[in-house]
Amino acid sequence: MKKKEIFFEEYLTDEWSGDLEVVEVPLDEKPLLYVGLAAVLLGLLVGGRIFFLSSVRAEFYGKRAEANLGREERIAAPRGVIVDRYGKSLAENQTGFSALLHGKEFLKDPASQPETLRLIREILGISEEEVWKRIGDRDWERSADPLLLDNDLDQSQLVALKGAGLPTLSVASSFRRDYLWGPVFGSVLGYIGFTSPSDIEQNPELSGQDLVGKSGIEASYDGMLRGKLGARVQVRDAQGSVLMVQERSKPEIGRPLETTIDADLQEYFFERMSRGLRELGRQAGVGLAMDPRTGEVLAYLNFPAYDNDVFNSGGRSEERQKILSDPNRPLFNRAISGLYSPGSTIKPLVGLAAVQEGVISAERTIFSPGYLDVPNPYDPEKPTRFVDWRYQGDVDLSAALAQSSNVYFYEVGGGFGDIRGLGINRLREWWQRFGFGKSTGIDLFGEEEGFLPTPEWKERVSGDPWLLGDTYNVSIGQGDLLVTPIQLLNYTAALANGGVFRKPALVRGKVPEVIGDISKYEGAFLEVRRGMRETVTSPLGTAKLLDDLPIAVAAKTGSAQTKNKAEENAFFIGFAPYEEPEIAILVLVENAKEGSLNAVPIAKDVFRWYAEHRIQNLESRN
Repeated sequence: MKKKEIFFEEYLTDEWSGDLEVVEVPLDEKPLLYVGLAAVLLGLLVGGRIFFLSSVRAEFYGKRAEANLGREERIAAPRGVIVDRYGKSLAENQTGFSALLHGKEFLKDPASQPETLRLIREILGISEEEVWKRIGDRDWERSADPLLLDNDLDQSQLVALKGAGLPTLSVASSFRRDYLWGPVFGSVLGYIGFTSPSDIEQNPELSGQDLVGKSGIEASYDGMLRGKLGARVQVRDAQGSVLMVQERSKPEIGRPLETTIDADLQEYFFERMSRGLRELGRQAGVGLAMDPRTGEVLAYLNFPAYDNDVFNSGGRSEERQKILSDPNRPLFNRAISGLYSPGSTIKPLVGLAAVQEGVISAERTIFSPGYLDVPNPYDPEKPTRFVDWRYQGDVDLSAALAQSSNVYFYEVGGGFGDIRGLGINRLREWWQRFGFGKSTGIDLFGEEEGFLPTPEWKERVSGDPWLLGDTYNVSIGQGDLLVTPIQLLNYTAALANGGVFRKPALVRGKVPEVIGDISKYEGAFLEVRRGMRETVTSPLGTAKLLDDLPIAVAAKTGSAQTKNKAEENAFFIGFAPYEEPEIAILVLVENAKEGSLNAVPIAKDVFRWYAEHRIQNLESRN
């Protein structure tokens, strides 16, 4: 049997119980005196010991008691899984270990700081500057939660940290986010990261051990996906050995999320567009697909793409820095935040507005010799020339859309001869009816509204009046008119379905939300749709490359000058099948010249894949 050590002070305070027989015995005075002296001496000894314990050794026993109390620890909770529209996993969780820095202990013990920082640098690859920055971001007077340094430790890191034996560092079980498709889903899923001071300020329930969505779906649905940490207290002795574990609350797993994305379509679109960009020697672009019947986004791509796993742990700082310093800005969400002149993709809108407003009938032709000369009132011999991109001859609305005639849209947009033109004010009204100049409401953070120029704006910023040439420019999608790719996609979906605008959705299970309806202009829509179909079927159509597809496609190509006017962005918008559309597509290649040369081949292959893999009864749909 193991002997139990009994301390003197413990012995003195023990209570003994039992039946004691009382026996009365006469006492001599001398023995009583001896007993009294002994009691006095014993009292002096006990009093001295109590004074020693309460004053001299108070600090020692205080620290020992504090160590025995233990500290509260958080229990990791897995995030909800993310799947595509067919149930394929996009983001899961893997069990692992995380490294924690106990900030209060670290700050209270300056002598241990150099060694702690050295271990963090050597084992985790995190610089001292980064550690100090993250420590400085926290209010340690209000929070005792440790700082999560890395939630993806490998075996060697785990062994090294456990073997270090520093009270400022510890390891805990955790869950690592596992993105199964790499860069294919990087921009739409986004990534998770450490909590920032603003995160905790907005949500006081968060702690320094939480991981929160920083971009993409992970950010916009963070409250749904993020689990709730549990809590437990580990009571330890002075040597650090665990005496008892008390669970205070269980962790709660995050809710699963089903996206609208078609993972196989997304993957094919990604591979095809990546190849197209490489062949063109270009880096940046956007690829989008939507179901025009519901507003559900089927594919969502930004280029350059990035691997969101790089942001999934405290390590891999060099890879993160490479992404952050890339001049092509991989983290910039071009699909919702990029502002572009729409180029000729705006012409269906201008044509529809002109027919609906009675500016011109769909059958009337306009002659284009390849330019439009506007008389100069100050010098009749030097007219102002607005160029077409080629000789067009006589074109009606359908031919003007198919061949992308600039002269036709100069005249119906700004007016010429006996054609009054829409003018800038009516153009602006129709831009707004088609959803431009305001956000679509897609369930992602960071969406831009675009920009719709006005005469008042121009005079305010430049001091110059609005001229006829300004109206001509915006009528063909140039000048100061700016839109986002997601707005262009939603506009394309409305052209496909006859004028109903739905809020773009990335998550399934929601009732499609109608945000605009101009389907009452049915006749004008039919004329424009016919012209977009001729863009594919006409020998002079700018998208005639698509005519041999197994489904009927309606399309519009476009190119728009960039700010420096040395390059052009290539655009393609289209939908299929023509009679009963179920997919609308947008392709944007930055700085790639003419859209019909560079964007159409990518779109063609995506339409072909969709026809072969997703459309039933293909023979009857063409």
